Amino acid sequence: MKEIRKEDINQEVFALYDDYAHNRIERREFMEKLSTYAVGGLTLPALLGFIMPNYQDKIQVGQNDPRLKTEYINYDSPKGGGSIKAQLSKPVDAKGKLPGVVVVHENRGLNPHIADVGRRAALAGFISISPDALTPLGGYPGTDDEGRALQSKRDRTEMLEDFIAAFTYLKNHKDCTGKVGVVGFCFGGGICNLMAARVPDLAASVPYYGGQAPLEEVKNINAPLLLHYAELDTRVNEGWPAYEQALKENNKKYTVYFYPGTNHGFHNDTTGRFDEAAAKLSWDRTVDFFKENLKK
Repeated sequence: MKEIRKEDINQEVFALYDDYAHNRIERREFMEKLSTYAVGGLTLPALLGFIMPNYQDKIQVGQNDPRLKTEYINYDSPKGGGSIKAQLSKPVDAKGKLPGVVVVHENRGLNPHIADVGRRAALAGFISISPDALTPLGGYPGTDDEGRALQSKRDRTEMLEDFIAAFTYLKNHKDCTGKVGVVGFCFGGGICNLMAARVPDLAASVPYYGGQAPLEEVKNINAPLLLHYAELDTRVNEGWPAYEQALKENNKKYTVYFYPGTNHGFHNDTTGRFDEAAAKLSWDRTVDFFKENLKK
């Protein structure tokens, strides 16, 4: 079978998947509409194989990577979901305490990809914590469809408190310097913006294509922001002009990048929306940003 290239795919397919991935349409409607793009050599199974996540073959840093000490812990989230399970990871050769990074998942719980990103952060020289906001409902259930359904049942404010509690846990961890930043994707990007506005001692925030914080809360932001947006992500990007104006009016420190020709989710290397060049560049910028802002 001929390998599908991104340039072979109609942009409307990416928009359709975005609607499906964000619960705006049900799976049946998604499949029906997707089938209309299965023409010529693009069969429906081929389209599904291209656009849907493939976790098994895409892990970059395995859970048993010998360069890292990776374990699962539970921490208290008194205002959120009670006890939250999270992946905790750090380099095995670390000398002394490390700055911390909270990694916030998308709208489907701590799936294999985001756990992988947490380990990538650790490999870059940080102690990272990757919480699973689905813990009160049994945790990530094994598929993204089930994960999205579960996450939609949780209160968004309670989940925010879960990630703020993860920040507190990491900040006070014996192996952490106390300087902690946050990076998140999609839903997690929105959490990054909210944490910047509501956690006064957050040291850095890196939202990937995330919803903006309420404009009236921008004045409360202390952390420098590094914001990554996809050029073709009109849904999220429409909130940027007003957000940028508020950041400027309140003299907040921020850097923003729009990655040309990319779709929402471009950093996620398990789906067809992945853009290798933009993912690498944005991650390099993220790591450098954390190294600069999480110094003692």
